[in-house]
Amino acid sequence: MLLTILLLLNGLLILYVICFNRKRQQKEPPLDKGFLPWLGHALEFGKNAAKFLTRMKEKHGDIFTVRVAGNYVTVLLDPNAFDGVLHDTVSLDVSRIRGLSIQKIFGLQMPNNMHTSERKWMEEQFKGVNLIELNSSMNINLRNFLLNDGKTCSASEWKQEGLFSLCYSLLFRAGYLTLFEGSNNAAAVYKEFRNFDNLLTQLARGSLKREDIDISREKLWTFLSPQRTNGRMQSWKQSYQDFLNNEGVVEEMQTKALLLQLWTTQCNTGPAVFWFLGFLLTHPEAMEAVMSEIRGLSTLTDISLKRPSSKLMAEHSTPVFDSALRETLRLTAAVMIRREVVQDKVLVMANGQEYLLRRGDRVCLFPLLSPQMDPQIHPEPQCFKYDRFLNEDHTVKDTFYKNGKEVKYHTLPWGAGRSSCVGKEFAVKAIKQSVFLLLTHLDLELCDPEAKLPPVNPSRYGYGMLHPEGDLQVRFRLRRMYSDM
Repeated sequence: MLLTILLLLNGLLILYVICFNRKRQQKEPPLDKGFLPWLGHALEFGKNAAKFLTRMKEKHGDIFTVRVAGNYVTVLLDPNAFDGVLHDTVSLDVSRIRGLSIQKIFGLQMPNNMHTSERKWMEEQFKGVNLIELNSSMNINLRNFLLNDGKTCSASEWKQEGLFSLCYSLLFRAGYLTLFEGSNNAAAVYKEFRNFDNLLTQLARGSLKREDIDISREKLWTFLSPQRTNGRMQSWKQSYQDFLNNEGVVEEMQTKALLLQLWTTQCNTGPAVFWFLGFLLTHPEAMEAVMSEIRGLSTLTDISLKRPSSKLMAEHSTPVFDSALRETLRLTAAVMIRREVVQDKVLVMANGQEYLLRRGDRVCLFPLLSPQMDPQIHPEPQCFKYDRFLNEDHTVKDTFYKNGKEVKYHTLPWGAGRSSCVGKEFAVKAIKQSVFLLLTHLDLELCDPEAKLPPVNPSRYGYGMLHPEGDLQVRFRLRRMYSDM
């Protein structure tokens, strides 16, 4: 018996040495395995990815390899070398990592060859005439929800609410109605969606048992179960169902695919609007600059209008508004772009130095840390500067430098390459429409004039727009007339 145990332990030791006792080879990036066998840096990475990667960058520079739960992940933080990752479809693969992630979180298994055709379908849905129709529907739904909510108080009666709750609820319900036609159950779906969204990152990082999220998922599956409506025009949801049917996806997987699309399309816009308005409310000079530009738009239309139309945002240039939005996204968009190395690859850095990426490893870009928070690209990167993306003549500033060399990617809030957000134009339009409507239809102010924005929730790094820890209390009422602005 003792001999059997010794042989087993010896076998495990040999397996560990072979599989996990990795040594840095010539031309490979600096290797940091951490102190914990197999786990490596998994706990620190999962707790606060931004803090951990900042520490690794200070220690190793713009490229390094870390061990995370048995995987070796090479992190690249030089934006001028990003193209070597983003445009390589031979040595680097995105489909397997994506497939494992959506299977774990959403219980979804799609045909291996379907990702390309699905992306092509999505691109067609979010451009041209289809995009115009979606934008129009979203604008109508935003206005209806905003004004209907406003009916609970008069123009002289203030309501109080957390800004994050207000923005997320408004954007989700309007977006859900626009894409999924759920007019009667939007509030119930939103409530369950928030519960699911709060559990999602814990499940993805392995700190939550799958059964703990199953109840929430099943409730959302029930809401989203494929069904036909009697509307004369085909909806986005029906169109997607047709696509899935044509690809041979069974009904059970169609429901899970719809949940994935619900999360993908609705998880970012509400938080983005919260941060945008939060920055404006806590930076009076930025709010005044944006409102001055909006007041200028009103002179371009009929001054008898009691409510300004958000069509003005599409018909006229708003460089100040757009710069403030880009600055918001720079500070709070925290995507991670991941690839799997399917064959050994030589990666060339901006300075010409070459690094070998080993087959079986993973590669990760974290644009929030670099370029978005890189002080060499964006001076005082922690500060909100509404005019950061404006030249002195108020034209758009698109040229930024690092070490005297122009940086191609100075922000990447929506990802890039094969990981870019297909619906980003729709999302940006929804953010701009909602902020415009909230600023022009409501008197909106902080309950505490000295209040500060809450800190970010570190568990959201890598999952799109950051969430706050806590909320920012505001009060609001309907404006009496447009001239009150």
